[in-house]
Amino acid sequence: MLLWLMAVTSAIAQDLPRTPSAYLARFDANGDGRVDEAEYVRYMSQGFLRMDVNGDGVLDANDGPMRPGQHAVKLETFQRNLIAQFHRLDANHDGYLSATELAQPPR
Repeated sequence: MLLWLMAVTSAIAQDLPRTPSAYLARFDANGDGRVDEAEYVRYMSQGFLRMDVNGDGVLDANDGPMRPGQHAVKLETFQRNLIAQFHRLDANHDGYLSATELAQPPR
């Protein structure tokens, strides 16, 4: 059991980006060294899309158990929130996220 846990932990750690630049590279679909709003939303939506088991664009009880009091979330609403988050992270308001801006905690 301990060996299995160590192997899983090691595999997860190897997959995590080690620098802000490596983190940015995961988002940067066109390879220009910066992340635009569409790249940010596309990358950050991947988890939602994986959890949306039935593919209806809504995370709800049909996709798996929900916590008590949790409400269904539409992909459109989720992505609107991501767009707002993108603009909060864009500290210099140039319409792109640098590695430094992307590495900041969400505001």
